[in-house]
Amino acid sequence: MPTRNAHAVWEGDLQSGTGTMEFGSGAYEGAYSFASRFKEETGTNPEELIGAAHAGCFSMAFSADLAEAGFSPKRVSTDAKVHLEKVGDGFSITKVVLTTEGEVPAIDEAKFKEMAEAARKNCPVSRALGGVQIDVNAKLLP
Repeated sequence: MPTRNAHAVWEGDLQSGTGTMEFGSGAYEGAYSFASRFKEETGTNPEELIGAAHAGCFSMAFSADLAEAGFSPKRVSTDAKVHLEKVGDGFSITKVVLTTEGEVPAIDEAKFKEMAEAARKNCPVSRALGGVQIDVNAKLLP
């Protein structure tokens, strides 16, 4: 399996400094700052990138699990909300909430939710975030 790469540069002190993050593939490069991370300013932040990675990984894992169980998913769409909170003297990612919707013919709501929960536990990014509470809200679309 390939090893994936990313790169970040930070210049200056925490509050007035700025940085850039980029994917090794060149598919993304973005600016980040104290304000884009801890306030609502323009730019990205590490938590947003973790959320994108988690939503993408979960959607793929869920689709794979559905197909392996004999279902034919048409579409799985997932949003991730990554909660960054002050804990003691520092900050921690305390929770990720995955909200997923799927178009999957011939599956009932209970089975869909059961399989979403299994995918939550088994996707590689969920495993990497093992110390973080991860919730999944799953909705089967008609």
